[in-house]
Amino acid sequence: MFGVYVKKNGIESLYKFPWKVSIVAFMANPATLKGEQLKETFEFLTKDPFFDVIEIHPLSDELWSAVEPIIRKTGIEVAYGAQPLVLMEKKNPSSLIEKERKEAVEAIKKVVDIAAKRGVKTVAFCSGPDPGPEKREEAKQALVESLKEITAYAKDKDVMVILETFDRDWDKKQLLGPIGEAVEVAKAVRAEYDNFGLLWDLSHGPMLNEKPSDLYVAKDFLVHIHIGCTKLTPEGKKDWHPGFYRPGAVNGIEEVKEFIKFLADIGYRGAIGFEVKPEQGQEWPEVVQAAKGVLYTAFAKYIIENM
Repeated sequence: MFGVYVKKNGIESLYKFPWKVSIVAFMANPATLKGEQLKETFEFLTKDPFFDVIEIHPLSDELWSAVEPIIRKTGIEVAYGAQPLVLMEKKNPSSLIEKERKEAVEAIKKVVDIAAKRGVKTVAFCSGPDPGPEKREEAKQALVESLKEITAYAKDKDVMVILETFDRDWDKKQLLGPIGEAVEVAKAVRAEYDNFGLLWDLSHGPMLNEKPSDLYVAKDFLVHIHIGCTKLTPEGKKDWHPGFYRPGAVNGIEEVKEFIKFLADIGYRGAIGFEVKPEQGQEWPEVVQAAKGVLYTAFAKYIIENM
């Protein structure tokens, strides 16, 4: 939570940021993915009143026991990001091999179980790899089937299921993918279950040739947002989430400001989360503080220009 103090035309006003602010902890401090520095990371982030939500990968019981007292004491909200399950462990909910698809569904259901047991209300993941244009429609149908199974299971446990879109052509090369296609999938799932929505990441926009204004078709399905940067390298665009202002980082204050304007215009009500990662030679709190400064300045500029 934060606000900006603005003086305009002789009038002084304080504007509260209208959405919860989250941060992907396992990206901000990659050591947490290996089960390291979890307590220190949670202590650092929960002491900062800027943050309302911490996004973390599903933790073992042992690791959860290390951070649960901090969560209870501070009241910080926790969200589960199961993207590593798909991207790193290669569980594929859109697989055309039924055995693989079912394995992915069961793996994600286990994450839902863990979330429900611990009072975590959201679980996010991604679609699985793009099989190519010839099999793409069939893969989308397989994904819809998986999402319905997972969402039905999660509904009974009061857990929201969130699908994040990624690039299809540059780096992660996931099935979803373009926002228009993601909306068609979301419509099919939402027709039966209301505990489902989409996550769009500003850092993926340049790799999808999408801008916030392209998300209007998804306004009824957006339940979570990430902001961050694409990395421009000699080999092309990479989904490396460098910190703001880093060499090759695509996105900055102006892009975040325009995103804020769009989200306000469509009446978005979910959270806005940072997904930034330290590069070689950086301490992880550095990228967190830089991201906070970008969001603060972008919001201040939005207020000055639109209020």
